[in-house]
Amino acid sequence: MSGFQRIAEGTANTFSCRVPGGLQWYAVQTMPRHEKQVTTELQQKQVQAYLPLFSEEREWSDRRVFVDTPLFPGYVFVRIPQDQNTRVMVLRTLGVRNFVGTRGVGAPIPDSEIESVQAVLARGIPFSVSSFLNIGQRVRILDGSLEGVEGILTAVNGDNSLIISVELIQRSLAMRVSGFRVEAV
Repeated sequence: MSGFQRIAEGTANTFSCRVPGGLQWYAVQTMPRHEKQVTTELQQKQVQAYLPLFSEEREWSDRRVFVDTPLFPGYVFVRIPQDQNTRVMVLRTLGVRNFVGTRGVGAPIPDSEIESVQAVLARGIPFSVSSFLNIGQRVRILDGSLEGVEGILTAVNGDNSLIISVELIQRSLAMRVSGFRVEAV
């Protein structure tokens, strides 16, 4: 998907598990086009689930419609404790394939990566979906509505863009950062 998209907020569960040891974010791989169903079912199980969505214009023969589309197709994020029972409950959710990470156990995702995606969506900042990058310098925005957001600074079509990546699933989104002050992290 190229170009900038109209933004819709991601869906997130307001329930949270309260257990010793804290909660960590994990990516769960879903069956194709099952992200919304998986998120709903996880929320019914009172698992904190986050599905970042953006609004994309689709054209049918008789009309144009904006449709909420998963930002990272095939993935839903869950914030769960590290206990085996919760993992099994997530894996038994219809449409869930596995946890993303080594041996299907799942690798925790840093809170800062999920918070950066949430901040861009919540603040309505225009963005475009970007391919994952392994190169570039990690930076943090110092001021404005995106203060504290971290990502990789790169040049896209000659203008400065910030790439916010969820490294574990190798998915990213890009936004223009012209006019923002940034610093190396």
